Amino acid sequence: MHIEPGVVDGAKMVLAYGTAAAAAGYTLKLAADDLKSHALPSLVVRTVLATVGVFIFFEILPHFAVGISEVHFILGTTLFLLLGPAAAALGLAAGLLIQGTVFAPSDMPMFFVNVTTLLFPLFAIHALAKPIVPDATAYVDLSYAQVLKMSAIYQGGVVAWVAFWAIYGQGVGAENMQSVLTFGAAYMLVILIEPLADLAVLGAAKTIRDRKTGPLFTQRLFNAA
Repeated sequence: MHIEPGVVDGAKMVLAYGTAAAAAGYTLKLAADDLKSHALPSLVVRTVLATVGVFIFFEILPHFAVGISEVHFILGTTLFLLLGPAAAALGLAAGLLIQGTVFAPSDMPMFFVNVTTLLFPLFAIHALAKPIVPDATAYVDLSYAQVLKMSAIYQGGVVAWVAFWAIYGQGVGAENMQSVLTFGAAYMLVILIEPLADLAVLGAAKTIRDRKTGPLFTQRLFNAA
């Protein structure tokens, strides 16, 4: 979902700085909430795992340019379900930063735009997870329909933010709108794949449900709220 440099620039970047700052503030809140039920080493370990996962999603899994941006298998819902919202948010931001500083320095001018695009859909999952998943249900027991709803929220949020930045930065010209629509149509295909990946990962996690996994996963993965 990397938005290319130049799509948003100049004075318009002020909004990206503001949204990224808001995302950072909310991530700190999630971290504080996480520490109420997990030890600090657990959050650190889960954040490292999320960061490694994001690197794999961005650099190793297939990705291709379509329209205004790139299509990636970000698997944000997977990170959320396994590691919790705080670790997922920290890992997404750290993974994006590492990728930009080490592997794609040309993307760094758009870091604040891209980190907003990744994190706000994750916050939406966090906000809407409770209506989708009853308190009595552990994440390993989710159905395909529940996972699909969560994936649709995340991927749909990514597409919505990419469209917003493209229109905000470049206007509503025919060429720009065509690029946005092309990207959106391609990215929606990810929704068909991510729930299957989520269920496969959750199925694997279920096999170790009774083992001591220490700080590796969020408590909600195996336990009801």
